[in-house]
Amino acid sequence: MTEPRTRTVTWSDPKAMAAVARERDGLDFLRAVAAGEVPPPPVAELLGARIVSVGKGEVVFELDPAEFHYNPIGSVHGGVYATLLDSAAGCAVHSLLEAGTGYVSLDLAVRFLRPIRTDTGTVTCTGTVAHHGRRTVLAEARMTDGDGRLLATASSTCLIQSKARS
Repeated sequence: MTEPRTRTVTWSDPKAMAAVARERDGLDFLRAVAAGEVPPPPVAELLGARIVSVGKGEVVFELDPAEFHYNPIGSVHGGVYATLLDSAAGCAVHSLLEAGTGYVSLDLAVRFLRPIRTDTGTVTCTGTVAHHGRRTVLAEARMTDGDGRLLATASSTCLIQSKARS
């Protein structure tokens, strides 16, 4: 056996971040996170994911696969895929919301197409809004490697909440 590896993760107060999110419209808030003006959420710090671009109805994340993402069979765990896909889809929805409006994911359907390993290199995950209804929004996400190969896809339905909860 090899020597154990360690990793230290730090994060900012998620309640303070949520308060800022309620004060700004979704596009402005996500752009502030991407620019480093607002700290990323704890889950992004834990995974090492980052927002690289934000537009109306579209958010792009990147992730550099690492050993701490691995499952017991030597590739990135499906939960990491699902978390990144869910984040991209959800943030695409968030980018269209007015200040004080929230959302909650109703479902997430993930399709795993290729394994991800540390030698895959940076993966990009793009979330887009496919349909925006009055109460529900359908979002999709696609994860690709540096050569543009499709690694996974997801679709998510989100319920719009008129007032974000504390």
